[in-house]
Amino acid sequence: MATPLSADRLLRALRDEGLTVHEYRSWRTNNRNHKGPWGPVNGVMIHHTVTSGTEASVRLCYEGHSTLPGPLCHGVIDKAGAVHLVGHGRANHAGAGDGDVLAAVIAERALPPDNEADTDGNPHFYGFECVNLGDGRDPWPEAQLLAIERAAAALCRAHGWNHRSVIGHLEWQPGKIDPRGFTMDALRERVRRRLGAPPDGGGGQPTYEPFPGAAFFAPGRVSPIVTAMGHRLVAEGCGRYQVGPGPEWTAVDQESYAAWQRKLGYSGADADGIPGETSWTRLKVPNV
Repeated sequence: MATPLSADRLLRALRDEGLTVHEYRSWRTNNRNHKGPWGPVNGVMIHHTVTSGTEASVRLCYEGHSTLPGPLCHGVIDKAGAVHLVGHGRANHAGAGDGDVLAAVIAERALPPDNEADTDGNPHFYGFECVNLGDGRDPWPEAQLLAIERAAAALCRAHGWNHRSVIGHLEWQPGKIDPRGFTMDALRERVRRRLGAPPDGGGGQPTYEPFPGAAFFAPGRVSPIVTAMGHRLVAEGCGRYQVGPGPEWTAVDQESYAAWQRKLGYSGADADGIPGETSWTRLKVPNV
């Protein structure tokens, strides 16, 4: 049993394990904690999304849908092997499952068959949704499998768990089939081997573009920084782009940035769409 990692510790653990991690919108405060406890945590659960496409899958897992509010997991692992953090806290991913399975995870021993749904798993498992149709034909690229291995190992390493703390949704809740297309025994063996060596992420500290000054954002400015900024605005739900983002600073970029300023609580002349140092620092535009 363990206390859940803080958002900062979760982010650091994943990056230390060598993962590329994207912070999606307000993931740090996106949770279902008002519906029940989050923790103690005992393991990591792997799912497939039954969707295609990174952007749509990440948005769905962040927001949820009409019958199941988001977040639907803590992180989405895309086909290229990047992790998109969408929630921190209780998430609607595990649902009711077998209490005997939870006991085995806690004891870090072989899993019994999951033949009951008598225990709420949402307080007890970190959840990763992996982009795949789950039809048995949609491929699992090696980059994605490696990222699943790394993500599971990162949390096991952070909590001092072994590979038996990693399970699939199909091993928890009767009737579930995810993840389909690889075996959990094979994944656990990969995690076991990884945990036998030091993490290879080189520290994983994120680096961000320093504020280039308000004068940088002049009509006609072309820079990859503008593109990176636009992607961050989209991730925060502030993008107003029909096409793009692109490298040229335009009125649409300014409109999108003004939406970000308003999201931070600015108004009037302070939300004119021209970046200032405080709002830029809080946007955390990755180095390009």
